[in-house]
Amino acid sequence: MVKVLLVDDEKRMLDLLALYLRPHNYSCRKAVSAKEALSFLKDEIFDIVLIDIMMPEMNGWELCQEIRKNSDIPIIMVTAREQKEDIIKGLKLGADDYVTKPFDENELLARMEALLRRTEPLKRIEVNGLLWNEDEFELSYKNNVIKLTPKEFTMLGYFMKKPNQVFTREQLIDLIWGYESQTEERTVDSHVRNMREKIRQAGFPIDDYFKTVWGIGYKWVMKP
Repeated sequence: MVKVLLVDDEKRMLDLLALYLRPHNYSCRKAVSAKEALSFLKDEIFDIVLIDIMMPEMNGWELCQEIRKNSDIPIIMVTAREQKEDIIKGLKLGADDYVTKPFDENELLARMEALLRRTEPLKRIEVNGLLWNEDEFELSYKNNVIKLTPKEFTMLGYFMKKPNQVFTREQLIDLIWGYESQTEERTVDSHVRNMREKIRQAGFPIDDYFKTVWGIGYKWVMKP
């Protein structure tokens, strides 16, 4: 299921968007302000964001700029402003697409699907001889298979797909065990410890790439 963040100060519009999207395999999170949207983005992982422009306190353009400081998540501006200069401004500030209200439901869905296809995550990632292969659900180093549990393999994939992004323990629980899971943070640490040790024993210099961000979580660092 695709996880989408909807940002609009009009609750009616949020409800309408969610009504359109949910039957098409989208899980919708609603934010009534830019501040609330940034809070959600800090704690959760989304696949795409739909943003209204005209909002109090912080408008959609400013929100787009803030998101782009830390993320390359696909962004579509959904707004009643249809002037050419507004569209150009939104695209220059980091939006990937622009849909004007009132919009056609099928057009919005098609634009979202096209954008998600372009940003589809990698299925194979290789770093210095370490190969993460999602199609074969296999991790290997110099052609020697490293036996990870399904959760360890999935967790490593998130890190390698998003180099330099810090994942908090809460985010990892949400992504791997599920939002409503009762999993504790120490369980995440245990999986990380086991994953690290298996890769280290295989001979890959895991400590050069996989870093603990003390008090927060973990990240994968791409070496120059």
